[in-house]
Amino acid sequence: MSSGDDDRTILLKAETALVTAGRDTKAQKGFVNPPVVHGSTVLYPTADDLHAHRGEFQYGRHGTPTTKALQQTLMALEGPQCAGVGIAPSGLAAITTTLLAVLKAGDHLLVCDNVYRPSRNFCNGMLARYGVETTYFDPLIGSGIASLFKPNTRAVLIEAPGSQSFEMPDLPAIASAARAHGAIVIDDNTWATPLFHRSLEQGVDISVQAATKYIGGHSDIMFGTISANAKTWPAIQESIRLLGVCAGPDDVFLAIRGLRTLAVRLAQHHRSGLEMAGWLAKRPEVLRVLHPALESDPGHAIWKRDFTGASGLFGVVLKPVPQTSVDAMLNSLKLFGMGYSWGGFESLIIPFDCTNYRTATKWAPGGPTLRLHIGLENVEDLKADLIRGFEVLNAT
Repeated sequence: MSSGDDDRTILLKAETALVTAGRDTKAQKGFVNPPVVHGSTVLYPTADDLHAHRGEFQYGRHGTPTTKALQQTLMALEGPQCAGVGIAPSGLAAITTTLLAVLKAGDHLLVCDNVYRPSRNFCNGMLARYGVETTYFDPLIGSGIASLFKPNTRAVLIEAPGSQSFEMPDLPAIASAARAHGAIVIDDNTWATPLFHRSLEQGVDISVQAATKYIGGHSDIMFGTISANAKTWPAIQESIRLLGVCAGPDDVFLAIRGLRTLAVRLAQHHRSGLEMAGWLAKRPEVLRVLHPALESDPGHAIWKRDFTGASGLFGVVLKPVPQTSVDAMLNSLKLFGMGYSWGGFESLIIPFDCTNYRTATKWAPGGPTLRLHIGLENVEDLKADLIRGFEVLNAT
């Protein structure tokens, strides 16, 4: 983008918008990337400007040219329904800031039972102490959620697909029911990102992401984003200001850099993840694969209708074996690291068990469960690594 004007009236494809949005090469003296602005104090030219708080930037916590570039890029990616993007120092901070923005004491919140566990902990902990009641619902409830609304139901929190177990909710149906009851819909859109799932176009009011994952893309930042429509953006802005939520300039810059290559990285994650999921589904050690982009998955029809791609994250249910055998397999792997988070260039694997914290649904998968993130390695090497792991599992 040579002119540098971030003109959102020009309809560009998502891949092009990721490269061009948020850039002002003229103001940047010809440099392609925006400068990393480290700053707290912003000086005003006159006392009158100071009294009136006049100026594009007023204080470092409220934004800099670097954060503006990131926000413009994300708004272009989210689409015309996005009225603004808030920035947080982590994905969880983005979720908690959003919930505090739309809820007050005496409100009722509906949350899908497969939500990110730290989000659940916040609802059961701080929100409960503040007088907010939370009801968890089956993520497959669809339009049946209408029966759960109370006169004080203020918001619905969804994750599509859900953390760990990857059930695919019918987000448009849930959003329609919520809209009929005057409730706000919040979607944790980390798995697909707005590149593969523009949830704001499907009736969602606020789309939250752990940008730590695919937006950063390199496992080196903690970051969160809050994309809101016109109805909810003022409340998000106020919450961010009152809570003092902000992110460091270097992480903002790395998030911008990650966005520029998001399309090519996610395309590879999609291809490799789907190939690995299909391969694993045929392994004799595997009971089933939890991946909505597989035709065999119960949520495939919804995924195909609402999404344009899949990420590299999915689950695997093994046939019954002792945990010691699973641990031996995990310890033998060379290319799959054991670590939390995901969305970076490396492949990861962890065991998981939802049994102890599901309340609206029963978690009974039929065997030990693993969560895999397929990175950017060659899939044949990844298959060979897992084959060696399965040999260890079978031997023990």
